[in-house]
Amino acid sequence: MKVGLLFGSFNPIHIGHLILANFMATNTDLNVVWLVVSPQNPFKPSNTLLHEFDRLQMVTLAIEDNLNLGVSNIEFSMPRPSYTIDTLTYLQEKYPSYEFVLIMGEDNLPLFPKWKNSERILEYHRVYVYPRSGSITTELPDMPNVTFVKAPVLDISATFIRQCVKQEKSTKYMLPDAVAEYIKVHKLYQ
Repeated sequence: MKVGLLFGSFNPIHIGHLILANFMATNTDLNVVWLVVSPQNPFKPSNTLLHEFDRLQMVTLAIEDNLNLGVSNIEFSMPRPSYTIDTLTYLQEKYPSYEFVLIMGEDNLPLFPKWKNSERILEYHRVYVYPRSGSITTELPDMPNVTFVKAPVLDISATFIRQCVKQEKSTKYMLPDAVAEYIKVHKLYQ
């Protein structure tokens, strides 16, 4: 079983995340893509995040009818902030017969060498890199485990969606209906 891992704050999950995850699950050699909800990203301030259980619930609602996608809360019980190498190590121990592939945006490549144990990630795991709008392509020299995937580029951000919600502007077609309803009912991002 080859599992792609798309880590994110998903604050909130939107169609850009979903299109990318589904594309990776159906247009590469991955069997499934798990969306890993990160409770705290070491590179982002945590005071802007909704509670992780709200974000997990929105991801669950967004993917409930797609068998190509799964959701993981694996980092909820791990030390914070979350480090990708620790999560990958834990998942590999928990699921020894699975092959885990890290999915990351091209915009993360310049920061990748600063990630905790980035060299170990590349040594033990494949990394699929997708294009991001405005990114400058940065090849990782002599890294055979890195594959660039020509996935669709969608310039939609969770920050923009949060601003729309706060300003009571439409988010139609940017969010799955179930996620938009969850945000409305729970009065999130207001």
